[in-house]
Order: sequence, then C-alpha cells, then structure tokens
Amino acid sequence: MTRRLRFNGTGSGVTGCPSVHEDLDTGEVIVHGPPLAEQDDLAQLQHLSEGEVAVVVPRDLLVDWTPKERTRKVRTIDLDEFGSLFGKYEHTAWRLETRRRYASDEKNDRWTRFVSTGETGDDWADAAEVRQFRDTVRAQTQQGKRMERVRIVDQPATLGQRYLLNCAKGNISFGEDIRNMWRADADRLRLPAEDFWLFDSRLVALLQFDQDDELTHVDLITEPAEVVRCCMIRDAAWHHAVPWERFTAEMNGDA
Repeated sequence: MTRRLRFNGTGSGVTGCPSVHEDLDTGEVIVHGPPLAEQDDLAQLQHLSEGEVAVVVPRDLLVDWTPKERTRKVRTIDLDEFGSLFGKYEHTAWRLETRRRYASDEKNDRWTRFVSTGETGDDWADAAEVRQFRDTVRAQTQQGKRMERVRIVDQPATLGQRYLLNCAKGNISFGEDIRNMWRADADRLRLPAEDFWLFDSRLVALLQFDQDDELTHVDLITEPAEVVRCCMIRDAAWHHAVPWERFTAEMNGDA
C-alpha cells in the first residue's frame, strides 16, 4: 500500500535537499539527503545492513522538522470557542479553504436565493447569523489587521464553490482579502487537502468535518514545526492564488 507522506520541511531553501517527510499513518520519519559515499566513513557505521543507505543531514534539520511527540498534541475546542478567535488575533488571520461543499452554507435564506437566482443578494451580510462575524472582521481590519483566505475551486466549480464565489464580494466589502486557485494548480503545488485557519503565524486551527460535510470541532495546534509547515503552505498558496475579482472575471469569460 502506498504511504501517505507529508512534507515537514527542508534544510535548504534552494534544492529542497536534505528534507524530512512523515508517514501520516505510522508516524515513521523519512529523511533524504546526500549519501555517505566514502568507504572509510561507511566502515565506521555499525549495523548498516545490505540494501541500506546512509545519508548525511545537518543536525538542525532533525531538530527543526522531525516530530517532537509520537502523537501530536492538540487541544480540541467547540465551535463557540473557535468563533471567539476572530476577535482575539493581533495581526493576521489566514484561511486555506479546500472542500467542495460546506453543509453549513446550505442552511440559510442566502443559499435558497442563490440556488433559485444565482445571486445571494446585496443584503446578505445583514442577516442575523452573519452580522456578528461581519462586525468582528470590520473592527479588526479597521485597526490595520489582516484577514485573508485562499479558496480552492474545481473545474467545473461545484454548486457550493459557486455560492462562495458569489458571497465573497460581501466578505471583501467588510475587510477580507480573498483569492482563489484552481484545484489543478493546488495539486501541482502539492497543497494539502486540509482546511485550517492560521492566526498570527503561531496558532493553527484545523477544521474537522464529518462525512456529511458538517464542521464538528476544531483542533488547536501550536507545535512549532506544524505551525511553520502551515506558514509555508500559506506563502505558496497566497503567491500563486488569483485575486477574487480577476478570478471570477476570467472564470465567467471562460464560461
């Protein structure tokens, strides 16, 4: 069976070698780097079996990128506590949004209106279930704080993705900066399928969904290596994603 490997990090910003990967199922760590080739050096190694290869990696690579715990420690919070994070962050809140459907989107009048007309309406942000989030984002961004997100979109876009593309103009009006990326490009960049918020480049809020696409709870992660990994994902996604206005214009033009 093919392993599910996650790239943790590299000791080189140029070649990507040496690097550390982690097996998501077994917890095993895979390290690759330049081989130890000198016979006099190899002769000093104990228990090097036939078929095994010795590689040379900097000590900092293992310190920075190998898991610190066999089981990653997280703190699970409910949705109310998760909602409170948006009023507490100090500098930046950044979201990677990867799913094809969010069941919570389909439980309001905006969804019904969109399914019927293709538009959510200009007044959707005034709805009771949106107002608190709108006011929180507006208050934060007016202080110079940033709220940004990258949404992955399939070709063709799912109904849920088209709904969010339509809603985005409202989010942007009260302070968010939203960009989009085609899933093929996300796959090419090897972006993960995870959905998460990254607050102040120090706290990861990993969103957990059930088989019916319902958000059930959120795992808070502060492990440094995991936070840095999410920062690297953010940097790659934000660099390659397209601002919402241009993305939707090109998408409608293609249609």
